[in-house]
Amino acid sequence: MARSPEMRSAPHWSTLSDTELLQVRFCDLGLTLRGTPLLSRLQRVYGEMERRGLNFRPHMWLSEEWFSPDGVPGIAVPFYLAHPRLMRLERRMMRQVEGGNQAWMMRILRHEVGHAIDNAYRLRRRARWRRHFGPASLRYPEVYKARPGSRRFVQHLADWYAQAHPTEDFAETFAVWLKPNSDWRRSYASWPAWDKLRYVDELMRELASETPRVRNRIHIEPLSENRRTLAEHYREKLARQSDWCSEATDNLLLRVFTRRPAHRRLARAASFLRSRRRELLSTVGSIEDSYNLQQMLRIAIERADNMGLYLRGAQRDALPHARWLLESMARVFGERERPELNL
Repeated sequence: MARSPEMRSAPHWSTLSDTELLQVRFCDLGLTLRGTPLLSRLQRVYGEMERRGLNFRPHMWLSEEWFSPDGVPGIAVPFYLAHPRLMRLERRMMRQVEGGNQAWMMRILRHEVGHAIDNAYRLRRRARWRRHFGPASLRYPEVYKARPGSRRFVQHLADWYAQAHPTEDFAETFAVWLKPNSDWRRSYASWPAWDKLRYVDELMRELASETPRVRNRIHIEPLSENRRTLAEHYREKLARQSDWCSEATDNLLLRVFTRRPAHRRLARAASFLRSRRRELLSTVGSIEDSYNLQQMLRIAIERADNMGLYLRGAQRDALPHARWLLESMARVFGERERPELNL
């Protein structure tokens, strides 16, 4: 019976408590790709590309996050996927392990290979690429507003990620095209996104006879050179998640309330939420425990006050929308709220 990486090699940090492990520097983890499922998954993607007539082979290295740097035909994968102990820490800190199961990892890998092949052949410089996906030079947004109903983009990763930027649109379209037994011709037949998939299909046929223009094997921000501790990494990551929650809360508030009341008699949203506090807490209480729900309502009141929001109509009509607001915040915070680092 084959042994897991954790059984084969037990690094000194694998038995540390979470608090102790967070003090370890990345460069001291001594992680490599050898013996991890990452290499077998990459080989699987190589096979998918070979069956499509592509000879391009992106390289892989360990870093803090998933990414494929501009100008580098390769893929950085997050450190935690290299050892089960680190995956457990990631789950505790972030409530999920991005790419932590085979299906999820393969979806992300196909997406990242799309970035890598874009870099290898400098595809974004081609006029037809820009015509289908837009200019890659567009500023990458910190937050994008997706249109869930849009059929101009494929649906592959969560959060309608293809809508984030032209390069993400291409990577997502490539991933849908590359997936084995992909039925994109039928499933996207009535979508405007079908034209992008057809273009990718034609483009990949062309690349089968072309040599990549960029063939470096550079590792950007490799783990072996990273002197940050895991605690520093998670502090920064948790801060980004907190910013995301703030942005999400503001967006939810603007769906329920308005900055421009139809007339002066309409109540301020913060005052309304305060006056209905007890009723809201009792009717939405099953979603979260009492303490967390009170904190969410407090945040909603503070943000509504700071943003100068008003009701859109009568108070009796606003109550169901206020319940929806708290239920939506509970889902957002339930997915994103993380433990604090008291180190």
